[in-house]
Amino acid sequence: MIGLLSIIALGFFLGMRHATDPDHVIAVSTIVSQQRNVARAALVGAFWGLGHTLTIFIVGAGIILFNLVIPARIGLSMELAVAVMLIILGLVNLVSFLRAMPSEPSPPDQEGAVHSHAHRHGDYIHSHPHSHSPEAHPHPPDQTPLAPLDRVLGRTRLYQHVRPLVIGIVHGLAGSAAVALLVLTTIRNPNWAIVYLLVFGVGTIAGMMLITMSIATTFHLVTAKREKFSRKLALASGLLSLTFGLVVAYQICFVYGLLSAHPQWTPR
Repeated sequence: MIGLLSIIALGFFLGMRHATDPDHVIAVSTIVSQQRNVARAALVGAFWGLGHTLTIFIVGAGIILFNLVIPARIGLSMELAVAVMLIILGLVNLVSFLRAMPSEPSPPDQEGAVHSHAHRHGDYIHSHPHSHSPEAHPHPPDQTPLAPLDRVLGRTRLYQHVRPLVIGIVHGLAGSAAVALLVLTTIRNPNWAIVYLLVFGVGTIAGMMLITMSIATTFHLVTAKREKFSRKLALASGLLSLTFGLVVAYQICFVYGLLSAHPQWTPR
């Protein structure tokens, strides 16, 4: 009984610590940087953790129960998928920042002059030409312009949760082998090892929810005071994600030899 409780406690807290890995935090920060609602940010973290747990459990259970061996090239390819995803997320944030760049402000004495700057419609922040006194926007306040992908998938309620879920699944590909091998070296009973994987996943979900809520709260507090500084934080998260992804991709392709005839891979 004591052994099982120890496994549960260890798995939960190691799962929470696993959520704080740099690539995980960078990935979710690019999503939450556009989110000002703490409850929705918590859902982003929960769905990311759920996707991560699904992959960890499926791949890890295969390694534990069936002694599966992941070839070096496949293992490196899974980690490369994480790098590519970080690059894409960074580029998306940078494009969003450039689109939100304000144009030259109009002189203050010209009431009703058309100008452009970042402004808010509920939780949606964007920039487009508009005027004040009187207010004139190219769309009603409750109908914000949608990105092309949103136009296609925005009709489904779960769309906003699918993206972090997919990102979590991809991240799980890179870490599942390492987690499963760690379990094998410490827990000999396959049933307890599977329990450990599940508890580890629950800890990862809890940890990522705390992280996304903290990030969203920070952005909310900063935005309430300085909108420009908030946009700079979003820009920084995009640049960090892009740079980190490029560095990881370079290491995988050239340092660890994914593109060579003899790749070298150690699950981390």
